[in-house]
Amino acid sequence: MADRSAGGAVVTPPRRRWRIPTSLAWAAVTPFAAWAVARVAGLERDSLTTQLMTGTPYVAAASLVPVLLSVLTRNRAATAVALVTTAALGLSVLPRAFRSGDVVAGTPLRVLTLNTLFGHAEPDAVMDLVRRLDPDVLSTQELTPGMVEKLEAAGLGGIMPYQVLEPEWSAGGSGLYSRYPLTPRENLFEAIGHNMPAALMTVPGAKPVEIIDVHPFPPLGRQVYDWTAALDALPSASPDTIRILAGDFNASLDHAVMRRFLDRGYQDAADSAGEGLTPTWPVNKRVPPLITIDHVVVDRRVGVNTVSVHSVPGTDHRAVFADLRLPAL
Repeated sequence: MADRSAGGAVVTPPRRRWRIPTSLAWAAVTPFAAWAVARVAGLERDSLTTQLMTGTPYVAAASLVPVLLSVLTRNRAATAVALVTTAALGLSVLPRAFRSGDVVAGTPLRVLTLNTLFGHAEPDAVMDLVRRLDPDVLSTQELTPGMVEKLEAAGLGGIMPYQVLEPEWSAGGSGLYSRYPLTPRENLFEAIGHNMPAALMTVPGAKPVEIIDVHPFPPLGRQVYDWTAALDALPSASPDTIRILAGDFNASLDHAVMRRFLDRGYQDAADSAGEGLTPTWPVNKRVPPLITIDHVVVDRRVGVNTVSVHSVPGTDHRAVFADLRLPAL
């Protein structure tokens, strides 16, 4: 553009538009796309990738950033890959935030599960939770002989007199407490990892229910192979038996082995109730709870009314409470 008013010609250079390099968009899209492929195809294998997979809900939210960058570059290919990536991650995660299915009529059964962290959970706080939520069965992990004594002294035996306990002075102890009669089930499955007691519970107004206290090793180092084997060894749903599994699975719904287990006739209660994204670990730490590894898993014939999580002083796991409805006789 020339300005001749002063007897000369002044040339004004055209403005240069700032643009995001296409290479930056691809650099942002590629790791998210790889994560989406790994999540959808269940490609995690070793300890590191297995632990990283628990972060999928956060990765799904962050995947919107590459979408924005790709749009700004006006690169159609990068934008298409970014959109497909976000859709794949979103479809893997978002359904957990919404209730699926209606509550069915049936006999109420309230289930509470808590990892007591080597028996360090405060027994009075546990009892306050039991009195407030009024569970019919309590599944405990990392149950030590000392914790058994403390809970008995705090009055748990008076509320839940039926017990199948396998305590240990380590993380390996577990135990079931119930308002209703329990009959231990032996050799129902191979318990790989920590103790995982199972029992047949007699529930008034319903068929007997099998309850399993689940606690495999965490997928750390070479324990990832035992963790996988433990989840694969859990029994499949049976047309003859209503089965409920409650405990610290050390697994999230983003793990392929956990999804494979659920595909054998189960549903995650929190997922069904729209609480599947509520984290359960770690708690009572400097960082807030980040991942969801404690679960109540139920036969698909069981209705899920509500699910809630609760912090207990002394342990790094939140308790998970599920208000269920058993099918009518």
